[in-house]
Amino acid sequence: MNCIIIEDQPPAQRILKKYIEDMGSLVLKGTFSDAIQAMEYLKTEPIDVIFLDIHLPKLSGIDFLKTMPNPPSVILTTAFSEYALESYEFNVVDYLLKPFSFQRFVKAVSKVSKRKMAVPPEHKKTRENPLKKEIYIKSGHEHIKITIDDIHHITSDSDYTEIITAEWKYVSSEPLRFWLETLPNDQFCRVHRSHIVNTGKIEKIIGNQVLLKEGVKLPIGRAYKDDFMQRILK
Repeated sequence: MNCIIIEDQPPAQRILKKYIEDMGSLVLKGTFSDAIQAMEYLKTEPIDVIFLDIHLPKLSGIDFLKTMPNPPSVILTTAFSEYALESYEFNVVDYLLKPFSFQRFVKAVSKVSKRKMAVPPEHKKTRENPLKKEIYIKSGHEHIKITIDDIHHITSDSDYTEIITAEWKYVSSEPLRFWLETLPNDQFCRVHRSHIVNTGKIEKIIGNQVLLKEGVKLPIGRAYKDDFMQRILK
């Protein structure tokens, strides 16, 4: 999910940037010290999540929300609790009181994900379509057809991804989020900011590691562990 920060205090900006980086599922597209700058940016750039402070120069966070009839998902980050009730009139996702922990940050972001999962039935059916058995992987100038069930895991490495099967490793220019959106989400699960696994290939879970067939071990990121374990043990 693409996100921006609207926050005028550098220490708070640094904390949010670190949390966003550790989260893995978020991509920071910009940081703004006042809401006026952010408004101009949002006129042309699609954003999924805004991390918004309330006490800002020129225009407060609440007044900023009043100017936007259809804002992206908004998570408020503030040191003042007295605005909580008013803020929920604008359908904000969550209200984080400073200083907040990484765990609390993850919980807020997960609420955004849950909202996005509430998609129309026809769209959800397309994403979870069990009839799709093969996909084409774009590798350089080639499009290579592989069977979805043959994929063991997908790993992100800088600007490309590696799709690993028992027989071969394919290099693709598509980012990790592309595979999250393309592959069946009832079969593939993100366990780390750099790894997606085929749950059908899991042999066992040992602490914070997933052991796949062929003896491959992958780490489980703390931001993904709860969701991953719930899906595996449901």
